Amino acid sequence: MPLIEFTSQGLYCRAGGFYIDPWRPVDRAVITHAHSDHARAGSNAYLCHHNTQPLLQLRLGPHHYQTVEWNEPVMMNGVRISLHPAGHIIGSSQVRIEYLGETWVVSGDYKCEDDGLSGRFEPIRCDTFITESTFGLPIYRWKPQQEIYKDIQDWVLQQSKDDKVPVLTAYSIGKAQRLLGCLQQTGLPVFLHGAIYNVHMALVNAGWQLPPVQRVDPAMPNKTFKGGVVIAPGSATASPWMKRFAPYAVGICSGWMQVRGHVRRSNADAGFALSDHADWNALLQTIKDTGAQKVYVTHGFQAAFSRWLNEQGIEAAEVKTEFGDDEEKVLEEAI
Repeated sequence: MPLIEFTSQGLYCRAGGFYIDPWRPVDRAVITHAHSDHARAGSNAYLCHHNTQPLLQLRLGPHHYQTVEWNEPVMMNGVRISLHPAGHIIGSSQVRIEYLGETWVVSGDYKCEDDGLSGRFEPIRCDTFITESTFGLPIYRWKPQQEIYKDIQDWVLQQSKDDKVPVLTAYSIGKAQRLLGCLQQTGLPVFLHGAIYNVHMALVNAGWQLPPVQRVDPAMPNKTFKGGVVIAPGSATASPWMKRFAPYAVGICSGWMQVRGHVRRSNADAGFALSDHADWNALLQTIKDTGAQKVYVTHGFQAAFSRWLNEQGIEAAEVKTEFGDDEEKVLEEAI
């Protein structure tokens, strides 16, 4: 029997008696990160990285949370568990499981370029590796983060010069926090949609030093936003909430913007391929670095990516899960 089973409730370690990122309520859940497709309410006990706890509390409410630092071992029924940086968002972790001389690693979602907030990704040697494949096609190869930041800064400043309010859409947990450091360099005041502001304050109250921001308040007159920049979830751009910024321009920050047609279909003024996921090259390098003899491929282009790995002599299998692709949520539901 494999160390991790793929069940209707999620990834299950029978020997340890726990699930990883379960999508149904369970007794014991080990959580890789706080995005809604990986962390759901209702379980009796949660194990996560200590930076993930304030985000889980915001999203899921009060539960029994046990927190650990990266590479701090926890034993469950003789199974050794440790969390290691995944680089996806603040607190995001890979889960290393060791039992009877066998080692599995569940990556969760990950990116390999250090964004200065989420922790530097750590490849872990293992026998079996469970990887995401959100951007598991060769077309997805990211430019260096600083180059993308420069593109965003130039666009924001140009919109402001043209007397438009630049509105950047970004996922409330993760992408929005990355953008703050980028936008701070423009010198423009930053305004946050309420959903993003709630995440911001949860992190600030947990001790994070983040750049100063203002929450968009319904009472603020239009002139308040002139000469500023707004960060909002994608869902906001299709709502009456946007009218207060007119005239405005919308820029979408997502790895899907690598394909130019997605910018047109999203009805945006600009698209920036800023992703919180590994690109094609990083996926391949990570799999090589793990030394895994078997690879399971989850959400994204899992069928194509697992087939490609097999053609290269790497034993791989596709696994269908209920994990979503947060970067697909251009029309994101507000927290």
